[in-house]
Amino acid sequence: MATSRFFHGGLSDSESSSSEEDYSEEEEELEDGNQDADEFDESESSEESDEDDDEDDEDEDEDDEAGKAAPGQNRSSLFKRGAVDEEDSDDDGLRRVVKNKKDKRFEEIEGCIRLIDNAKKINDWFVISQGNVTRTCTKIRRRDSHIDTMLPLEFDKLNKLVAKGGQSDAVPKLYIKAIADLEDFMNETIAKEKTAAKKMNATNAKALNSIKQRLKRNNRQYETEIGQYRADKDNYLLEPEVEEDTSVPQKPSVIPSEQIEPDDDTRSYSVVTRGGKAVQLTRESIFKHLKVIVEARGKKNTDRTEQIRTMERLLELAQAPYEKIRVLTALISTRYDLSFGVLSYMATDQWKAAEVEMNALLRVLEDNPAWVIAETGDEVEDDEKVPPTPAPGEVFKIPGSIVSFVDRLDDELTKSLQNIDPHTTEYVERLGDEAALYKIIVRSQKYFERMATNDKIGGVGDSLNRTIMRRIEHLYYKPLAVIETIEEASYAFLASESSSESSHPTLQKEAPADIVQKLCSYLYKNDATILRTRAMLCHIYHLALREKFYQSRDMLLMSHLQENIHNADVTTQILYNRTLVQVGLCAFRNGLVSESQSCLQEILGSGRVKEHLAQGVGPQSRYSTITPEQERLEKQRQLPFHMHINLELLEAAYLTCSMLLEIPAMAAAGSSPDQRKKVISKTFRRMLEFHERNVFPGPPENTRDHVFQAANALAAGDWSKSCDLIQAIKIWDLLPNAESLKQMLSVKIQEEGLRTYIFTYALYYDAVSLGRLAEMFELPERKVAALVSKMIAHDEIAAALDQINKTMVFRKGVEVSRLQTLALALSDKASGLIELNERVFEQKTQSGTTGGFQEGSTRPGGGGRGGKSRSEFSGERGGGRGRGGGRGRGGRNVQFAGERSSKS
Repeated sequence: MATSRFFHGGLSDSESSSSEEDYSEEEEELEDGNQDADEFDESESSEESDEDDDEDDEDEDEDDEAGKAAPGQNRSSLFKRGAVDEEDSDDDGLRRVVKNKKDKRFEEIEGCIRLIDNAKKINDWFVISQGNVTRTCTKIRRRDSHIDTMLPLEFDKLNKLVAKGGQSDAVPKLYIKAIADLEDFMNETIAKEKTAAKKMNATNAKALNSIKQRLKRNNRQYETEIGQYRADKDNYLLEPEVEEDTSVPQKPSVIPSEQIEPDDDTRSYSVVTRGGKAVQLTRESIFKHLKVIVEARGKKNTDRTEQIRTMERLLELAQAPYEKIRVLTALISTRYDLSFGVLSYMATDQWKAAEVEMNALLRVLEDNPAWVIAETGDEVEDDEKVPPTPAPGEVFKIPGSIVSFVDRLDDELTKSLQNIDPHTTEYVERLGDEAALYKIIVRSQKYFERMATNDKIGGVGDSLNRTIMRRIEHLYYKPLAVIETIEEASYAFLASESSSESSHPTLQKEAPADIVQKLCSYLYKNDATILRTRAMLCHIYHLALREKFYQSRDMLLMSHLQENIHNADVTTQILYNRTLVQVGLCAFRNGLVSESQSCLQEILGSGRVKEHLAQGVGPQSRYSTITPEQERLEKQRQLPFHMHINLELLEAAYLTCSMLLEIPAMAAAGSSPDQRKKVISKTFRRMLEFHERNVFPGPPENTRDHVFQAANALAAGDWSKSCDLIQAIKIWDLLPNAESLKQMLSVKIQEEGLRTYIFTYALYYDAVSLGRLAEMFELPERKVAALVSKMIAHDEIAAALDQINKTMVFRKGVEVSRLQTLALALSDKASGLIELNERVFEQKTQSGTTGGFQEGSTRPGGGGRGGKSRSEFSGERGGGRGRGGGRGRGGRNVQFAGERSSKS
């Protein structure tokens, strides 16, 4: 049968076992070796080719021996999953042994040391320093026949295996013995090489020199362990390994077991390290372990997570206020160290743990006024087990900074909000932590206010100002309803946390409308740094948000911030831009079109709104000179999404205001070149010209389309269509007073439509009835009379108001055609050219050899310019342009380039 031939006749026992051994050896060499075939020399390749036949014979002999070793083994077991060789299996049966990572690492270390020892026997330093699989195996098999499967391993790999366990693991004694013996053997080899007649080859000598430098540099950090080994080489490995590192806390391999005695003073925690040694954490050893943790802060390979776990146990053991304060300050600082780098931020669970510990620290400080955390505190040696106790009435200062903890907690929350997608529920959940942060800020402010009343404590003014500024920055952009909610929650929290009335002597409810005013006024009086400027900008922003335009405008003008804001830091400039934009929106909501356009023009006219408001990074062109460092700083300064100002709303307000100002101005300019030069908004005109180039304009799709089609309708006199297009903009619905805003815009469009109509068709009327105008634009007749009177008073039109007949009478002048207008413009340019040539001529003649004019010539300008007349109405030119007295050119014989002849 075919199947029996496959199992019995197709493969013999010896062949199957030998082929599998060959496969396993090849796989092992590929996995553990270092395949660098490019480094082979031609001589080494020739040596390998010469020994191929001998190696094949040895392999066949090994195959035969392997085939005889297991005559009773089932053939099918070779293909079963989990099958192992006899030497790798136990007597009970075939079973795979699962080893943990630590045991595997130690086995790899032992294998590396064994390979290095074998290389030492044949004095092959190339194996120790570099490690090439094929070359080393060839040398070992040729020089030492009893080594069958010797694989090389370089010295650096051994060090990496030892360092893989981390700084918290003790260095294996086997490794100490290996590097000490290697150093001794290296020194002996160098001494023999100096006196030997036959020198080693160049490759081996180069490898010896390389390993000499690396070995000395590596053994410097293990001088103590190497000294212990050399002092007692026989008993060094027999001593049990105890992992005890004084630089960092021990890393527990099991869950710490808690042992609680009847007396709380004897409570302790037992932490079992990797070496099996139990470390006792007791109240007496709090400062000892705390000192070890503080000294290890900032060092490389420090396990901060284990430090935090250890300090959490120490915090549970601490009972005295001094013990709790010292542990809490170290614990909070270590949590902040978990996030390193500018763009990284704390994990949410670590942030919340730091927030809880901040409240615990403030609670201890509030309950114990004798203990104060101050930046001017003196360092205290905590060698004694008993914590110090201040005398009655004495204030003991502990070095630290509460305001720095608060600032870092606020910054970490801001960075996390910057890196979370704002359109997800995660952002909303994370934003809820702002309430807890605000409670800590208010609590810190009350704590600093209490410290400021104590004459024995100084230097808290700066900390109090910084804390108040943090509180303002969390309030100024919020509506009054939100401020009232978070203030009530903070008041309730502080009332529940205070154990006595002395803890919060100034705790009282405040009106939401007066909180920002009160906080900013305090900084106006007690601060002279940039905090005062930022407080003023926040105050102006808050007033504009509450629809108090004139008050915010007056504060902005009286502060003169616009004169020197360019000298401030970038974050303050961003705050200034946000404040200016908010004032413009406030003016727009109040119907002040001109004021709104002037405020928004500076920011929105630049074309880089996102960058100026820190709400995004604009697209960078290929020719941009921005560096990666600048781009990283730009992203770092971005505001969280909940603080953004709606850019579409800004654009809608700016374009609408520009339309209401530009369309009447363009109608008043008409065909006059001088009037057309007066541009209110270049951005709006450029966009309008681009929109007018469209041959087939479709229905409006976005905010810009609505505004520009409304502008075209307004210019054509169809004010009702313009109103419909403006009111169809959906962004107005996001405002709380959307209906009143739309009504205000309709009235503004009617008024500007009336002005545009008068400017456009004034030449075609001798008189027009006010009642007719009121009927056309659906405005009260009184309102029409007021608008016409204002236009006449500002000399915008040449007309008079007949109040008896309720008509507007236009005063006509000589109508100037389009050709005459162009001729007058050409005449002005020619006159300017003549005057320029005359000045050049005077300079040349005065500096010439003749020293004056030629004989028979007269000085220019004899008769002056005369006969020039202009109409006094509407800026129109009347009569002609005569030159009655001439320019006194008689008898001039000198002409130069560009000068017209006397006939002209």
